[in-house]
Amino acid sequence: LNAKIMNELLEQLQMKMEAFQKDAALQAEKGNKAAGQRARCVSFEMEPLLKQFRKLSLAASKK
Repeated sequence: LNAKIMNELLEQLQMKMEAFQKDAALQAEKGNKAAGQRARCVSFEMEPLLKQFRKLSLAASKK
């Protein structure tokens, strides 16, 4: 069960990270302000996912 949850969480994080990288690069390279806003929003959405990953990872390491 935890492996399935972890895999789903990793998929979500990977999708968010790809979106973040794309938008952050647009802001850095072309000065696209809207892309910067999108990157900041995605980084905010990633925080709870990263916390959940940490929690699951710690629980798995204690087994």
